[in-house]
Amino acid sequence: MDDLPAIADLERRAKRRIPHFSWEYLASGTGTEEAVRHNLAALAAIKFVPQLMKGPLEPVTETEMFGVTYAAPIGIAPVGLTGLIWPGADELLAKAAASRQIPYVLSTVGTEKPEVAGPNAEGMGWFQLYPPRDDALRKDLIERAANSGFTALVVTADVPAASRRERQRKARVRVPPVIGPLLVAQSAIRPAWSREILRRGMPRFRGLEQYIDAATMKNTAGFVGANLGGTLSFEYLAKVREQWEGPLVVKGILDPDDAQRCVDTGADAVQVSNHGGRQLDGSIAAIDALPAIVDRIGGAVPVFFDSGVRDGIDVARALALGASFVFCGRAFMFGLAAIGDDGAKHAYDILHEGLVNVMAQTGCATLSELADRLV
Repeated sequence: MDDLPAIADLERRAKRRIPHFSWEYLASGTGTEEAVRHNLAALAAIKFVPQLMKGPLEPVTETEMFGVTYAAPIGIAPVGLTGLIWPGADELLAKAAASRQIPYVLSTVGTEKPEVAGPNAEGMGWFQLYPPRDDALRKDLIERAANSGFTALVVTADVPAASRRERQRKARVRVPPVIGPLLVAQSAIRPAWSREILRRGMPRFRGLEQYIDAATMKNTAGFVGANLGGTLSFEYLAKVREQWEGPLVVKGILDPDDAQRCVDTGADAVQVSNHGGRQLDGSIAAIDALPAIVDRIGGAVPVFFDSGVRDGIDVARALALGASFVFCGRAFMFGLAAIGDDGAKHAYDILHEGLVNVMAQTGCATLSELADRLV
C-alpha cells in the first residue's frame, strides 16, 4: 500500500470514508483539545542522537510480556463503540492481533462480545474493564473474559466521570445513532461505511446486552451510564485482584504516587495514559508523566504507555523513556476506516516498520539501546 505509507495518510483517508458523526467520535478530544495537541507536541519534542558506522544491523523487536512473546512492543489499545467508527471493528482488530502477534485490548464498551472477540485473537487478547458498580456484574464480566481466552485484565482508571467532548455534542453523536435526516444524509455520502453497516448491522454494546431486559441500543446506553465507572478505588482494585488470576494492568495513571499504590495493591503493570486527551483538557501530556513513573516503579513492574502515538518513532520515544510496551488506539482505527478489513494490519506494519527504521538510523540492534540515544 505504497499510497498510504504513514498513519497520517490513513487518518486523511479515514476522514473521507466515514460519516461526520463517526469521525468526530474518533478524532475529538475535549475542551479546546489542548491535551490532544500537547500529547503530539510533547512526543515530537523528544530527539535522538544517532550513532553510526556500526556495520550491518538487524534490529530485533520481539518482546516477552507476561510469559508471551510478541512480535514487537506495540499493542492495540481499547476503543469504545468501535462499530460506530467501522462496522465489525472488534472482530477485525482481534484477527489483526492474531496475524501480527501483538496484544489487542477489547473494551467493556466495545461492540463485540468477549466470547466472539477472544477466540478471534488466538491468545493475543486482553480485556479492558470499565469498573462496574455492581459486584455481581464485575465478577461475571471478569469470568467471561477469562473463559473467552483473554490473558490479561486492564482496569481503566482515567474515566472517573464522563467528559464533555464538545465536538461530539456538536456532531450529535448518539448511542445509538439517531436515524433521522442528518444521519441519513451523512451516511449516504459514505457508501463504503454504509455498505458495511448493512452487512454487519448497527453498532451495539453486544458484550453488555445480556444484562439488560429486552436490550436495545437505547437502553444499553443508559445501562452503561448508570452502571459503569465512577467507583474505582484502591479497595475496588484489591477486589479485582482477588478475582483475576492472570496479569493485571491499571491503565490511565499519571501520578507516581498512584502508580506505586497500584503496585502495592497487586498490579502487574501500570499504563501511563491521559485517555488520548479525551478526558481532561488541562492534563499533563502522557509522555511527560512517563519518566517519573518509570523512576518510581519501573524496577518493580513494567510500565506501559499510550496517548499521542502516531508513528513508529513515537513508539521508539516512549520505549527510550522507559516504557516496556506502547499501545495505540486511533492509529489502528484510522487504518480500519481508511482501508477496511486489512486496515489494522497495515497500521501495525507502518508502526513496526517505523520503529525498526528508527533503530537502524540510531544504531540500535536492541530496544534497550534506544535510551542511550536520547538527547
